[in-house]
Amino acid sequence: MRDLGVGFQYLVQGQRWVARHGRQYGFGLIPGLITLVLYLGALVALGVWGPDFVTWATPFADDWSSPWAGLFRGLLTAVLFALALALAVITFTAVTLLIGQPFYENLSERVDRDVSPDGTAPESGLPLWRELWISGRDSLRIVVRALVWALLLFGLGFVPFVGQTVVPVIGFMVTGFFLTEELTAVALQRRRVELRARLALLHSRKMLIWGFGTPLGLAFLVPFVAVFLMPGAVAGATLMARDLLGEETTDEAERNRVPAQNGQHGMFRKPEVGA
Repeated sequence: MRDLGVGFQYLVQGQRWVARHGRQYGFGLIPGLITLVLYLGALVALGVWGPDFVTWATPFADDWSSPWAGLFRGLLTAVLFALALALAVITFTAVTLLIGQPFYENLSERVDRDVSPDGTAPESGLPLWRELWISGRDSLRIVVRALVWALLLFGLGFVPFVGQTVVPVIGFMVTGFFLTEELTAVALQRRRVELRARLALLHSRKMLIWGFGTPLGLAFLVPFVAVFLMPGAVAGATLMARDLLGEETTDEAERNRVPAQNGQHGMFRKPEVGA
C-alpha cells in the first residue's frame, strides 16, 4: 500500500521539476494546446450535429407518441456525448504524446540527465520516423485495450448499485493505469523496452502505478487541466520509470558515498518502497 503514496510523490516531483525549468515547461505546453483545440472542435461539432445524427440513426422512433421519441433520442444523445467525452479523456494523452513526441523526448532526456549520477540519459539510437512509428503503433494498441475496458464498464454501469459505486472506482483505476503506461512509454521506449515488457513492468507495481495515474486521471477530467499538467506528468513518469527499472538517482549515489548522519540529500529523493 505504501506504493500508492510513492506514486503520488513522483507525480508531485514531476510538477516541481518543470516549475524549476520554465523553458522546458513552455515547450511542453505546445502539444497539449494543439490537441485541446482539436478535441474541443470535435466535441463542439458533436454537440451541434449529435442530435441530428441520433435522429437519422433511429428512424424507427419517428412514429412513437410524444414524449417518448424525444426522451429516447435525448438519452441516446447524452450517452453518445458521454462516450465521446470518455474517449477524449482516454485518448488525450496518447494523441498529445504522439503530436509532441520530439518535445517530450527532449524533456524526458533532460530529467534523466538531471537525476542521473553520471549526468547522461539513455538513447534509443533510432531515427525520429522510427520512434514516431513505434509510439503510434503502441499507442493504438493501448487505446484499443482502453476502449474494451470502457465499453465493459459502460455496460456494467447499468447494474443497480454496483454501477453507481464500484464501477466508477474501477474506471478511474483503469484510466490511471493506461495514462501511466502512455506517459512512462516516453522514457521506456528510449531504453528499447517493448510494449509487452512495459505492461509486465507496470503490472508488477500496480499500487505505484495507481498512485501516480489515478489522481492524474481525475485531474484530467477538469477542462484544460490536462494541458498544464502534461509536461510535469512526463517528468514524473520519467522519474518513476527509473524506479521501475531500478536505476540509481543522484540522491542514491550521494547516500552511497556520504554517511547517512551527514544528512546530505540530492535534488530528488527516491521514496523508500516496501517489499
